[in-house]
Amino acid sequence: MSPVDLERQTVTLDGKGDFGEWREAARRLLKAGTPPAAVDWREKQGATDLFADPPQVLPNAGGQPAAARPDITVPRAFLTLAETVICHADPGRFGLLYRTLWRLQAERNLLDIVSDADVVRLNAMEKSVRRDSHKMKAFVRFKEIGAETSATGTPTTDIMEVIARPAPLEASGIPTGRRRFFAWFEPDHFIVARAAPFFQRRFTDMDWIIATPKGSAAWDGTTLTVTSEPAEDPKLTDDADTLWRTYYSNIFNPARLKVKAMQSEMPKKYWKNLPEADLIPGLIAGAEEKVRAMAEQAMRDPPAFHAKVREAAMPKTEENTARPGTLEAARAEARDCTRCALACKATQTVFGEGPGNAKLMFVGEQPGDQEDLAGRPFIGPAGKMFDTIAGEVDLHRSTAYVTNAVKHFKYELRGKRRIHQKPNMGEMRACRWWLKLELDLIQPKLVVAMGATALTSVINHAERLGDYRSRAVDLDDGRTLYTTVHPSYLLRIPDEGRKREEIERFRADLQAIKRLSDKL
Repeated sequence: MSPVDLERQTVTLDGKGDFGEWREAARRLLKAGTPPAAVDWREKQGATDLFADPPQVLPNAGGQPAAARPDITVPRAFLTLAETVICHADPGRFGLLYRTLWRLQAERNLLDIVSDADVVRLNAMEKSVRRDSHKMKAFVRFKEIGAETSATGTPTTDIMEVIARPAPLEASGIPTGRRRFFAWFEPDHFIVARAAPFFQRRFTDMDWIIATPKGSAAWDGTTLTVTSEPAEDPKLTDDADTLWRTYYSNIFNPARLKVKAMQSEMPKKYWKNLPEADLIPGLIAGAEEKVRAMAEQAMRDPPAFHAKVREAAMPKTEENTARPGTLEAARAEARDCTRCALACKATQTVFGEGPGNAKLMFVGEQPGDQEDLAGRPFIGPAGKMFDTIAGEVDLHRSTAYVTNAVKHFKYELRGKRRIHQKPNMGEMRACRWWLKLELDLIQPKLVVAMGATALTSVINHAERLGDYRSRAVDLDDGRTLYTTVHPSYLLRIPDEGRKREEIERFRADLQAIKRLSDKL
Protein backbone atom coordinates (compact mmCIF):
# COMPACT_ATOMS: atom_id res chain seq x y z
CA MET A 1 0.00 0.00 0.00
CA SER A 2 1.43 3.44 -0.95
CA PRO A 3 1.25 6.52 1.29
CA VAL A 4 -1.61 8.01 -0.78
CA ASP A 5 -3.71 4.89 -0.16
CA LEU A 6 -3.65 5.46 3.62
CA GLU A 7 -6.70 6.86 5.31
CA ARG A 8 -5.58 10.46 5.68
CA GLN A 9 -6.37 12.66 8.64
CA THR A 10 -6.56 16.43 8.56
CA VAL A 11 -5.50 18.51 11.53
CA THR A 12 -6.35 22.23 11.50
CA LEU A 13 -4.52 24.57 13.87
CA ASP A 14 -4.54 28.32 14.47
CA GLY A 15 -0.83 28.20 13.68
CA LYS A 16 0.13 31.35 15.57
CA GLY A 17 2.88 30.05 17.79
CA ASP A 18 0.76 28.11 20.31
CA PHE A 19 2.78 25.03 21.26
CA GLY A 20 -0.08 23.62 23.33
CA GLU A 21 -2.50 23.15 20.42
CA TRP A 22 0.09 21.29 18.34
CA ARG A 23 1.17 19.14 21.31
CA GLU A 24 -2.40 17.99 22.02
CA ALA A 25 -3.00 17.11 18.37
CA ALA A 26 0.33 15.33 18.01
CA ARG A 27 -0.25 13.35 21.20
CA ARG A 28 -3.63 12.06 19.97
CA LEU A 29 -2.19 11.09 16.62
CA LEU A 30 0.79 9.32 18.11
CA LYS A 31 -1.31 7.42 20.64
CA ALA A 32 -3.54 6.27 17.79
CA GLY A 33 -0.47 5.08 15.87
CA THR A 34 -1.09 7.47 12.96
CA PRO A 35 2.08 7.71 10.84
CA PRO A 36 3.29 11.12 9.62
CA ALA A 37 2.58 10.18 6.00
CA ALA A 38 -1.15 9.98 6.78
CA VAL A 39 -1.56 13.45 8.31
CA ASP A 40 -2.37 16.72 6.56
CA TRP A 41 -1.60 19.72 8.73
CA ARG A 42 -3.49 22.93 7.98
CA GLU A 43 -3.73 26.43 9.34
CA LYS A 44 -7.02 28.26 9.86
CA GLN A 45 -7.69 30.86 7.20
CA GLY A 46 -4.63 29.64 5.36
CA ALA A 47 -3.65 27.30 2.58
CA THR A 48 -2.97 23.63 3.16
CA ASP A 49 0.53 22.34 3.42
CA LEU A 50 0.71 21.88 -0.36
CA PHE A 51 4.30 23.01 -0.72
CA ALA A 52 5.75 21.26 2.30
CA ASP A 53 8.11 18.34 1.84
CA PRO A 54 6.32 15.26 0.41
CA PRO A 55 5.56 12.39 2.83
CA GLN A 56 8.59 10.23 3.52
CA VAL A 57 8.61 6.47 4.06
CA LEU A 58 10.48 6.05 7.35
CA PRO A 59 11.17 3.06 9.60
CA ASN A 60 7.97 2.23 11.51
CA ALA A 61 6.21 4.97 9.57
CA GLY A 62 5.58 3.34 6.24
CA GLY A 63 2.38 2.38 4.49
CA GLN A 64 0.68 0.57 7.38
CA PRO A 65 -0.60 2.18 10.58
CA ALA A 66 1.42 1.22 13.59
CA ALA A 67 0.07 -0.14 16.82
CA ALA A 68 -1.37 2.35 19.27
CA ARG A 69 1.18 3.83 21.69
CA PRO A 70 -0.17 4.03 25.23
CA ASP A 71 3.02 5.67 26.58
CA ILE A 72 4.77 8.54 24.83
CA THR A 73 8.17 9.79 25.95
CA VAL A 74 10.51 12.25 24.29
CA PRO A 75 13.83 13.79 25.25
CA ARG A 76 13.55 17.09 27.09
CA ALA A 77 15.66 18.71 24.37
CA PHE A 78 12.91 18.01 21.84
CA LEU A 79 10.30 19.88 23.92
CA THR A 80 12.55 22.92 24.17
CA LEU A 81 13.27 22.76 20.45
CA ALA A 82 9.62 22.29 19.53
CA GLU A 83 8.45 25.22 21.67
CA THR A 84 10.73 27.46 19.62
CA VAL A 85 10.15 25.94 16.19
CA ILE A 86 6.36 26.14 16.57
CA CYS A 87 6.73 29.94 16.43
CA HIS A 88 8.22 29.73 12.93
CA ALA A 89 6.06 30.99 10.08
CA ASP A 90 6.81 28.03 7.77
CA PRO A 91 3.55 26.04 7.35
CA GLY A 92 5.63 22.87 7.10
CA ARG A 93 6.75 23.11 10.73
CA PHE A 94 3.80 21.06 12.07
CA GLY A 95 4.50 18.08 9.86
CA LEU A 96 8.24 18.34 10.47
CA LEU A 97 7.78 18.35 14.23
CA TYR A 98 5.36 15.42 14.14
CA ARG A 99 7.67 13.42 11.88
CA THR A 100 10.54 14.06 14.30
CA LEU A 101 8.35 13.09 17.26
CA TRP A 102 7.41 9.83 15.51
CA ARG A 103 11.00 8.99 14.72
CA LEU A 104 12.14 9.72 18.27
CA GLN A 105 10.08 6.81 19.53
CA ALA A 106 12.50 4.46 17.76
CA GLU A 107 15.56 6.71 17.36
CA ARG A 108 16.17 8.15 20.81
CA ASN A 109 19.40 9.88 19.79
CA LEU A 110 18.00 11.39 16.62
CA LEU A 111 18.58 15.00 17.72
CA ASP A 112 22.28 14.24 18.18
CA ILE A 113 22.65 13.39 14.49
CA VAL A 114 23.36 16.91 13.26
CA SER A 115 23.60 15.79 9.63
CA ASP A 116 20.07 14.35 9.57
CA ALA A 117 17.88 16.30 7.14
CA ASP A 118 15.02 16.80 9.62
CA VAL A 119 17.38 17.83 12.41
CA VAL A 120 19.17 20.28 10.13
CA ARG A 121 15.88 21.88 9.17
CA LEU A 122 14.64 22.06 12.79
CA ASN A 123 17.86 23.70 13.96
CA ALA A 124 17.67 26.24 11.15
CA MET A 125 14.09 27.11 12.13
CA GLU A 126 15.03 27.45 15.78
CA LYS A 127 17.91 29.77 14.92
CA SER A 128 15.65 31.90 12.75
CA VAL A 129 13.06 32.27 15.53
CA ARG A 130 15.69 33.17 18.12
CA ARG A 131 17.24 35.73 15.80
CA ASP A 132 13.82 37.25 15.13
CA SER A 133 13.20 37.53 18.87
CA HIS A 134 16.58 39.20 19.33
CA LYS A 135 15.82 41.72 16.59
CA MET A 136 12.46 42.54 18.15
CA LYS A 137 14.13 43.35 21.47
CA ALA A 138 16.70 45.50 19.67
CA PHE A 139 14.53 47.40 17.20
CA VAL A 140 11.25 48.11 18.98
CA ARG A 141 10.86 51.90 19.18
CA PHE A 142 8.26 53.16 21.66
CA LYS A 143 6.35 56.38 20.97
CA GLU A 144 4.64 58.15 23.83
CA ILE A 145 0.87 58.35 23.60
CA GLY A 146 -0.25 61.83 24.55
CA ALA A 147 -1.18 65.23 23.30
CA GLU A 148 1.89 65.41 21.07
CA THR A 149 1.24 62.05 19.42
CA SER A 150 -0.17 62.07 15.90
CA ALA A 151 -1.35 59.23 13.69
CA THR A 152 -1.60 58.83 9.93
CA GLY A 153 -3.11 56.04 7.90
CA THR A 154 -5.97 53.81 9.02
CA PRO A 155 -5.11 51.96 12.22
CA THR A 156 -7.20 49.06 13.41
CA THR A 157 -10.08 50.05 15.65
CA ASP A 158 -9.16 47.74 18.52
CA ILE A 159 -5.66 49.20 18.86
CA MET A 160 -6.97 52.76 18.94
CA GLU A 161 -9.53 51.76 21.55
CA VAL A 162 -6.79 50.37 23.77
CA ILE A 163 -4.71 53.53 23.24
CA ALA A 164 -7.64 55.74 24.24
CA ARG A 165 -8.66 53.55 27.19
CA PRO A 166 -7.48 54.85 30.61
CA ALA A 167 -5.25 52.74 32.82
CA PRO A 168 -7.09 50.54 35.41
CA LEU A 169 -6.37 52.74 38.41
CA GLU A 170 -7.02 55.96 36.48
CA ALA A 171 -10.38 54.56 35.41
CA SER A 172 -11.29 54.28 39.09
CA GLY A 173 -10.31 57.88 39.72
CA ILE A 174 -6.87 57.16 41.22
CA PRO A 175 -4.08 58.98 39.32
CA THR A 176 -1.06 56.78 38.62
CA GLY A 177 1.32 59.17 36.88
CA ARG A 178 2.34 56.35 34.51
CA ARG A 179 3.25 57.29 30.98
CA ARG A 180 1.83 55.38 28.05
CA PHE A 181 3.66 54.19 24.95
CA PHE A 182 2.98 52.43 21.66
CA ALA A 183 5.34 50.52 19.37
CA TRP A 184 4.94 48.92 15.96
CA PHE A 185 7.12 46.01 14.84
CA GLU A 186 7.03 43.59 11.92
CA PRO A 187 8.47 40.18 12.89
CA ASP A 188 9.01 37.30 10.49
CA HIS A 189 7.62 34.73 12.92
CA PHE A 190 5.03 34.40 15.70
CA ILE A 191 7.29 35.63 18.50
CA VAL A 192 5.16 38.21 20.31
CA ALA A 193 4.23 35.86 23.17
CA ARG A 194 7.90 34.79 23.53
CA ALA A 195 9.24 38.35 23.65
CA ALA A 196 6.47 40.04 25.68
CA PRO A 197 7.82 39.00 29.14
CA PHE A 198 11.14 40.67 28.31
CA PHE A 199 9.42 44.00 27.66
CA GLN A 200 7.31 43.58 30.80
CA ARG A 201 10.47 43.21 32.90
CA ARG A 202 12.36 45.93 31.05
CA PHE A 203 9.60 48.56 30.93
CA THR A 204 7.56 47.70 33.98
CA ASP A 205 7.16 51.33 35.08
CA MET A 206 5.14 52.40 32.04
CA ASP A 207 2.04 51.26 30.17
CA TRP A 208 2.73 50.07 26.65
CA ILE A 209 1.37 48.30 23.58
CA ILE A 210 3.47 46.47 21.00
CA ALA A 211 1.44 45.78 17.87
CA THR A 212 2.54 43.55 14.98
CA PRO A 213 0.95 41.82 11.99
CA LYS A 214 1.37 38.55 13.91
CA GLY A 215 -0.17 39.55 17.23
CA SER A 216 0.14 42.21 19.90
CA ALA A 217 1.07 42.58 23.56
CA ALA A 218 0.05 45.14 26.17
CA TRP A 219 1.12 45.93 29.73
CA ASP A 220 -0.89 48.21 32.04
CA GLY A 221 1.14 47.86 35.22
CA THR A 222 -0.85 44.90 36.51
CA THR A 223 -1.57 42.54 33.62
CA LEU A 224 0.38 41.41 30.57
CA THR A 225 -2.05 40.73 27.73
CA VAL A 226 -1.05 38.92 24.54
CA THR A 227 -3.26 38.42 21.51
CA SER A 228 -2.59 36.58 18.27
CA GLU A 229 -4.88 38.81 16.21
CA PRO A 230 -3.05 40.71 13.46
CA ALA A 231 -2.81 44.50 13.73
CA GLU A 232 -2.11 47.34 11.32
CA ASP A 233 0.40 50.12 11.76
CA PRO A 234 -1.28 53.33 13.01
CA LYS A 235 1.89 55.22 11.98
CA LEU A 236 2.29 57.28 15.15
CA THR A 237 4.96 59.97 15.39
CA ASP A 238 6.27 61.97 18.34
CA ASP A 239 9.12 64.20 19.39
CA ALA A 240 11.22 61.19 20.43
CA ASP A 241 11.87 60.46 16.75
CA THR A 242 14.07 63.55 16.62
CA LEU A 243 15.93 62.40 19.73
CA TRP A 244 16.62 59.01 18.13
CA ARG A 245 18.05 60.72 15.05
CA THR A 246 20.23 63.01 17.15
CA TYR A 247 21.48 60.11 19.26
CA TYR A 248 22.28 57.88 16.28
CA SER A 249 24.06 60.61 14.30
CA ASN A 250 26.28 61.35 17.31
CA ILE A 251 27.27 57.76 18.11
CA PHE A 252 27.93 56.88 14.46
CA ASN A 253 31.67 56.23 14.08
CA PRO A 254 32.76 56.51 10.43
CA ALA A 255 36.18 55.02 11.23
CA ARG A 256 34.59 51.72 12.25
CA LEU A 257 32.02 51.52 9.47
CA LYS A 258 31.51 48.08 7.93
CA VAL A 259 28.41 48.24 5.76
CA LYS A 260 27.94 44.49 5.34
CA ALA A 261 28.30 43.84 9.06
CA MET A 262 25.91 46.69 9.85
CA GLN A 263 23.27 45.38 7.46
CA SER A 264 23.70 41.90 8.94
CA GLU A 265 22.94 43.22 12.42
CA MET A 266 20.37 45.78 11.22
CA PRO A 267 18.75 44.31 8.07
CA LYS A 268 17.14 46.81 5.73
CA LYS A 269 13.70 45.29 6.27
CA TYR A 270 13.66 46.91 9.74
CA TRP A 271 14.72 50.34 8.56
CA LYS A 272 11.25 51.61 7.64
CA ASN A 273 10.14 51.42 11.29
CA LEU A 274 13.29 53.00 12.76
CA PRO A 275 13.18 56.82 12.98
CA GLU A 276 16.97 57.03 12.67
CA ALA A 277 17.15 54.84 9.55
CA ASP A 278 16.64 57.71 7.10
CA LEU A 279 20.04 59.06 8.24
CA ILE A 280 21.95 55.88 7.40
CA PRO A 281 22.47 56.38 3.63
CA GLY A 282 23.85 59.89 4.18
CA LEU A 283 26.10 58.79 7.04
CA ILE A 284 27.51 55.95 4.93
CA ALA A 285 28.06 58.24 1.95
CA GLY A 286 30.02 60.77 4.03
CA ALA A 287 31.98 58.28 6.12
CA GLU A 288 35.05 58.06 3.88
CA GLU A 289 35.52 61.82 3.77
CA LYS A 290 35.14 62.11 7.55
CA VAL A 291 37.75 59.39 8.13
CA ARG A 292 40.15 61.20 5.79
CA ALA A 293 39.60 64.47 7.63
CA MET A 294 40.16 62.76 10.99
CA ALA A 295 43.46 61.30 9.77
CA GLU A 296 44.67 64.65 8.48
CA GLN A 297 43.61 66.64 11.50
CA ALA A 298 46.40 67.26 13.97
CA MET A 299 46.00 66.22 17.58
CA ARG A 300 45.13 69.16 19.79
CA ASP A 301 46.56 69.87 23.18
CA PRO A 302 44.24 70.70 26.07
CA PRO A 303 43.71 74.38 26.95
CA ALA A 304 46.61 76.27 28.53
CA PHE A 305 45.04 76.21 31.99
CA HIS A 306 45.04 72.40 31.87
CA ALA A 307 48.73 72.33 32.80
CA LYS A 308 48.04 74.27 36.01
CA VAL A 309 45.14 72.01 36.93
CA ARG A 310 47.19 68.90 36.26
CA GLU A 311 50.18 70.27 38.19
CA ALA A 312 47.99 71.04 41.21
CA ALA A 313 46.62 67.49 41.18
CA MET A 314 50.02 65.80 40.91
CA PRO A 315 51.73 64.66 44.12
CA LYS A 316 54.43 67.06 45.20
CA THR A 317 58.05 65.89 45.18
CA GLU A 318 59.81 66.65 48.44
CA GLU A 319 63.12 68.44 48.11
CA ASN A 320 64.78 65.96 50.42
CA THR A 321 63.75 62.98 48.29
CA ALA A 322 66.70 60.67 47.77
CA ARG A 323 68.44 61.63 44.54
CA PRO A 324 70.85 59.65 42.38
CA GLY A 325 74.43 60.19 43.45
CA THR A 326 76.09 59.81 40.05
CA LEU A 327 75.39 60.94 36.52
CA GLU A 328 74.96 57.38 35.30
CA ALA A 329 72.48 56.60 38.08
CA ALA A 330 70.56 59.76 37.21
CA ARG A 331 70.46 58.79 33.53
CA ALA A 332 69.17 55.31 34.41
CA GLU A 333 66.44 56.67 36.69
CA ALA A 334 65.36 59.25 34.11
CA ARG A 335 64.46 56.48 31.67
CA ASP A 336 61.33 55.79 33.73
CA CYS A 337 60.43 59.42 34.40
CA THR A 338 56.70 60.15 34.67
CA ARG A 339 56.88 63.62 36.25
CA CYS A 340 54.72 65.04 33.45
CA ALA A 341 52.42 63.71 30.74
CA LEU A 342 55.00 64.12 27.95
CA ALA A 343 56.41 60.72 28.85
CA CYS A 344 53.20 59.12 27.59
CA LYS A 345 53.73 60.28 24.00
CA ALA A 346 57.50 60.51 23.60
CA THR A 347 59.58 57.54 22.50
CA GLN A 348 62.07 57.83 25.37
CA THR A 349 63.78 60.17 27.81
CA VAL A 350 66.63 62.10 26.17
CA PHE A 351 69.14 62.77 28.94
CA GLY A 352 72.20 64.99 28.64
CA GLU A 353 75.59 63.72 27.51
CA GLY A 354 79.19 64.81 27.88
CA PRO A 355 82.02 64.70 30.43
CA GLY A 356 80.86 64.33 34.01
CA ASN A 357 83.34 67.03 35.10
CA ALA A 358 82.70 69.48 32.26
CA LYS A 359 83.25 73.15 33.09
CA LEU A 360 80.90 74.21 30.26
CA MET A 361 77.24 73.17 29.98
CA PHE A 362 74.91 73.95 27.09
CA VAL A 363 71.16 73.84 27.86
CA GLY A 364 68.68 73.67 24.99
CA GLU A 365 64.88 73.58 24.97
CA GLN A 366 63.79 69.97 24.37
CA PRO A 367 64.62 66.99 22.12
CA GLY A 368 63.43 67.09 18.53
CA ASP A 369 62.06 64.29 16.37
CA GLN A 370 65.45 62.71 15.59
CA GLU A 371 66.71 63.09 19.16
CA ASP A 372 63.53 61.41 20.45
CA LEU A 373 64.15 58.40 18.22
CA ALA A 374 67.89 58.14 18.88
CA GLY A 375 67.87 59.03 22.59
CA ARG A 376 70.70 61.59 22.23
CA PRO A 377 70.56 65.43 22.44
CA PHE A 378 71.43 67.80 19.62
CA ILE A 379 71.82 65.40 16.71
CA GLY A 380 69.06 66.79 14.47
CA PRO A 381 69.25 69.75 12.05
CA ALA A 382 69.64 72.29 14.89
CA GLY A 383 72.33 70.15 16.49
CA LYS A 384 74.25 69.90 13.23
CA MET A 385 74.15 73.69 12.78
CA PHE A 386 75.39 74.11 16.36
CA ASP A 387 78.28 71.68 15.76
CA THR A 388 79.24 73.42 12.50
CA ILE A 389 79.37 76.95 13.89
CA ALA A 390 80.98 75.84 17.17
CA GLY A 391 83.69 74.06 15.19
CA GLU A 392 84.36 77.24 13.23
CA VAL A 393 85.23 79.07 16.45
CA ASP A 394 87.28 76.15 17.82
CA LEU A 395 84.64 75.31 20.46
CA HIS A 396 84.55 71.56 20.57
CA ARG A 397 81.39 69.85 21.78
CA SER A 398 83.35 66.92 23.22
CA THR A 399 84.59 69.16 26.03
CA ALA A 400 81.12 70.36 27.04
CA TYR A 401 78.05 68.78 28.59
CA VAL A 402 74.95 69.18 26.41
CA THR A 403 71.41 68.75 27.73
CA ASN A 404 67.86 70.12 27.46
CA ALA A 405 65.54 71.90 29.86
CA VAL A 406 62.80 69.37 29.03
CA LYS A 407 63.78 65.74 28.54
CA HIS A 408 60.86 64.49 26.42
CA PHE A 409 59.81 65.43 22.90
CA LYS A 410 56.54 67.41 22.80
CA TYR A 411 54.81 67.38 19.43
CA GLU A 412 51.55 67.35 17.51
CA LEU A 413 50.74 65.03 14.62
CA ARG A 414 50.06 66.50 11.21
CA GLY A 415 49.41 63.62 8.93
CA LYS A 416 52.44 61.39 9.42
CA ARG A 417 54.73 64.16 10.65
CA ARG A 418 55.50 65.01 14.28
CA ILE A 419 55.65 68.79 14.59
CA HIS A 420 57.51 70.38 17.53
CA GLN A 421 55.46 72.13 20.21
CA LYS A 422 56.80 74.46 22.88
CA PRO A 423 56.61 72.99 26.40
CA ASN A 424 54.38 74.81 28.85
CA MET A 425 55.36 76.11 32.27
CA GLY A 426 54.05 73.04 34.10
CA GLU A 427 56.16 70.71 31.97
CA MET A 428 59.22 72.94 32.42
CA ARG A 429 58.79 72.96 36.21
CA ALA A 430 58.35 69.19 36.33
CA CYS A 431 61.56 68.62 34.34
CA ARG A 432 63.63 71.26 36.16
CA TRP A 433 64.22 68.63 38.85
CA TRP A 434 66.43 66.77 36.37
CA LEU A 435 68.22 69.91 35.16
CA LYS A 436 69.00 70.94 38.73
CA LEU A 437 70.30 67.42 39.39
CA GLU A 438 72.60 67.65 36.35
CA LEU A 439 73.89 71.03 37.51
CA ASP A 440 74.58 69.70 41.02
CA LEU A 441 76.34 66.54 39.78
CA ILE A 442 78.49 68.16 37.06
CA GLN A 443 79.16 71.50 38.75
CA PRO A 444 79.86 73.50 35.55
CA LYS A 445 81.39 76.95 35.88
CA LEU A 446 79.71 78.34 32.75
CA VAL A 447 76.10 77.55 31.79
CA VAL A 448 74.87 78.55 28.32
CA ALA A 449 71.09 78.88 27.96
CA MET A 450 70.07 78.56 24.33
CA GLY A 451 66.56 79.95 23.92
CA ALA A 452 63.86 81.31 26.22
CA THR A 453 62.82 77.92 27.60
CA ALA A 454 66.37 77.10 28.67
CA LEU A 455 66.78 80.56 30.25
CA THR A 456 63.56 80.16 32.26
CA SER A 457 64.59 76.71 33.51
CA VAL A 458 68.08 77.78 34.54
CA ILE A 459 67.06 80.89 36.51
CA ASN A 460 63.70 79.34 37.59
CA HIS A 461 61.51 82.23 36.45
CA ALA A 462 60.46 83.76 33.16
CA GLU A 463 62.45 86.61 31.65
CA ARG A 464 62.69 88.18 28.20
CA LEU A 465 65.41 86.52 26.14
CA GLY A 466 66.48 89.90 24.76
CA ASP A 467 67.31 91.18 28.25
CA TYR A 468 69.90 88.39 28.69
CA ARG A 469 71.08 87.81 25.12
CA SER A 470 74.87 87.96 24.58
CA ARG A 471 75.52 88.79 28.25
CA ALA A 472 77.48 87.00 30.97
CA VAL A 473 75.55 87.09 34.25
CA ASP A 474 76.79 85.84 37.61
CA LEU A 475 74.28 83.58 39.37
CA ASP A 476 73.71 83.21 43.10
CA ASP A 477 75.24 79.73 43.11
CA GLY A 478 78.58 81.07 41.83
CA ARG A 479 78.11 80.01 38.20
CA THR A 480 78.16 82.25 35.17
CA LEU A 481 75.17 82.31 32.81
CA TYR A 482 75.50 83.23 29.16
CA THR A 483 72.36 83.40 27.01
CA THR A 484 71.96 83.09 23.26
CA VAL A 485 69.32 81.86 20.81
CA HIS A 486 68.55 78.24 20.07
CA PRO A 487 70.00 77.03 16.72
CA SER A 488 66.53 75.94 15.59
CA TYR A 489 65.54 79.62 15.58
CA LEU A 490 68.12 80.24 12.88
CA LEU A 491 66.66 77.45 10.75
CA ARG A 492 63.18 78.96 10.86
CA ILE A 493 64.10 82.46 9.61
CA PRO A 494 62.55 82.74 6.12
CA ASP A 495 64.46 85.82 4.90
CA GLU A 496 67.94 84.81 3.72
CA GLY A 497 69.54 88.18 4.46
CA ARG A 498 68.23 88.27 8.02
CA LYS A 499 69.19 84.63 8.49
CA ARG A 500 72.81 85.43 7.59
CA GLU A 501 72.82 88.29 10.08
CA GLU A 502 71.45 86.10 12.89
CA ILE A 503 73.93 83.30 12.10
CA GLU A 504 76.81 85.81 12.37
CA ARG A 505 75.42 87.04 15.68
CA PHE A 506 75.16 83.46 16.93
CA ARG A 507 78.76 82.86 15.83
CA ALA A 508 79.82 85.90 17.80
CA ASP A 509 78.02 84.52 20.87
CA LEU A 510 79.90 81.21 20.53
CA GLN A 511 83.18 83.11 20.18
CA ALA A 512 82.39 84.94 23.44
CA ILE A 513 81.54 81.63 25.10
CA LYS A 514 84.87 80.22 23.85
CA ARG A 515 86.75 83.11 25.44
CA LEU A 516 84.89 82.69 28.73
CA SER A 517 85.49 78.93 28.80
CA ASP A 518 89.22 79.40 28.19
CA LYS A 519 89.41 81.44 31.40
CA LEU A 520 87.80 78.70 33.54
